[in-house]
Amino acid sequence: MKILNFGSLNVDYIYEVEHFVLPGETISSKHLTVTSGGKGLNQSIALAKAGMMPFHAGAIGKADQDMFIGLLNNSGVNTDYIKILPEPSGHAIIQVDQNGQNCIILHGGTNQQINGEFVDRVLEHFNSGDILLLQNEIASIPYMMERAHEKGMRIYFNPSPANQKLYDYPMDYVDTLILNEVEGEQLTGEKNVNDIIAHLLKKYPEMKIVLTLGERGVEYADKDRREYHGIYENKVVDTTAAGDTFTGYFIGSIAKEMDIKEALKYASAAAAIAVSKLGAACSIPSLEEVEDFL
Repeated sequence: MKILNFGSLNVDYIYEVEHFVLPGETISSKHLTVTSGGKGLNQSIALAKAGMMPFHAGAIGKADQDMFIGLLNNSGVNTDYIKILPEPSGHAIIQVDQNGQNCIILHGGTNQQINGEFVDRVLEHFNSGDILLLQNEIASIPYMMERAHEKGMRIYFNPSPANQKLYDYPMDYVDTLILNEVEGEQLTGEKNVNDIIAHLLKKYPEMKIVLTLGERGVEYADKDRREYHGIYENKVVDTTAAGDTFTGYFIGSIAKEMDIKEALKYASAAAAIAVSKLGAACSIPSLEEVEDFL
């Protein structure tokens, strides 16, 4: 079984601020960090740190290829399916406040240059039973879902950022949906956790739901089973990659055939470690760190 993450690659500009900037306000940043990021990149690194050997597919600008390829390769991610383009890479402007909370502005860049021809070239190397991980930061997601479903791949989808495009996706093909409470409300119109889960399972009865709840932990649900796991207390410095760390570790744990309860435990511990460090990819812990923490 192989794991393919067809995901975003962004240059992250992380500004440390006392509070998020308000309309009409100008504030000074205490510090600027420029690093490689993107939900796709972070989740690939989390998969590798969890003990997997993931393949990453995506597109980056020529000027940034050394930064991205070097980081991914050094983290244990296969980069054979990353396309180099003359256009600028995607990027994110991230504010991190004094409480470690963040807000993010994304620009798609080369992430939006992915087309069906490229998707077909990549997917021909994967087979039935392999895992395809997707987020909502790149182009051609519906086409990827269609093609992966035809091949019998298992699709894990993190619908972030949540937007109107999601309503046109063939969500019936998704094996496991990993999302947070805000995204759950945007997808279903429901505010209560139980109502979000009930709505999704009624609409997609074969789907597995992993709903993260921030400080209140995480809920797992499918048509036959419901599980809950709380958070592990840790100092919060930066929450930027917490969700991506959780996603990578959860999928990695499931790929190792761990029980759902154990997978939630490992993913929750990894996320708790990630929030205690500044930055995105650099905050994702190794499997050894997670096991020591537990």
